[in-house]
Amino acid sequence: MEATSKELNLGILGLSEGNGHPYSWPAIINGYDKKAMENCPFPAIPEYLSAQKFPGDQIDGVTVSHIWTQDKSISKHIAKSTHIRNIVDNYEDMIEAVDGVLLARDDAENHLEMTRPFLKAGLPVYIDKPIANSVAELKKIFELEQYPGQIFTCSALRYANELKLSQQDQIFIGKIDFVDASIYNSWEKYAIHIVEPVLNIIPGSSEMIDSKVLNNHESKTVSINWKNNLRTDFTTLGPEGSPPVIRIFGKNDVKEFFFTDTFNAFKRALNAFIESIINKSQPISKESVMNVVRILEIGNSK
Repeated sequence: MEATSKELNLGILGLSEGNGHPYSWPAIINGYDKKAMENCPFPAIPEYLSAQKFPGDQIDGVTVSHIWTQDKSISKHIAKSTHIRNIVDNYEDMIEAVDGVLLARDDAENHLEMTRPFLKAGLPVYIDKPIANSVAELKKIFELEQYPGQIFTCSALRYANELKLSQQDQIFIGKIDFVDASIYNSWEKYAIHIVEPVLNIIPGSSEMIDSKVLNNHESKTVSINWKNNLRTDFTTLGPEGSPPVIRIFGKNDVKEFFFTDTFNAFKRALNAFIESIINKSQPISKESVMNVVRILEIGNSK
């Protein structure tokens, strides 16, 4: 993204268990302190950061200037690791000082209350995935929006180039009959990483006919039949393992898509949020978010 005439200041809120975004997101924007980042509790983050060239690969025209977490010692370590200048004791204290907020927590049950003061103040907010565990919760959050596009939310895998279907892929595969997508970890927090990219690939993703849920020990599969004679299976496989994979079966052939580039998926998602602030745009429609959460809720309910 090109630098803006006025540098944007963002605030970041964390933490939630197992979620390293309070480290990774500001590092992608601000750059990072290599020595301090060595003690990041998520070893994958310094690993993929070290493969980039800083400052050239960080995002221009914006700074993560403020941070709040539940633990001030953790806030201090994140701030040192990612060049954040200000640590606040109460997250509402950053409202007058920032142009937007990154809610880098994936505990969806806390999203409504934590975003409320920022949305009421008119600040744009990037809400980490999943934004809500149910459509009813999602509607409550959307009701707080002061203007279209104030809320930005997604799985960063939505922006992963390696999970997009090119025109050449479409010709190779032919008419899509079945999509099988799987990812390790829990349905509640990780299913969105396969649901959202798949809904971007298939047509008519709001026209669901029926669904069923299969639970097998630690794995869960949500199988959906769509109006256009297409079936999708979304499977979470329990504790951590290999990267997510999407298999697309068509009349002509089958193709597998693997997620490989965490840094650039995060960077593109953050850029989309930043550009929405600058351009006052809505890069992801409410309907798209609703469709994703609708599928997540099916799996959450059984």
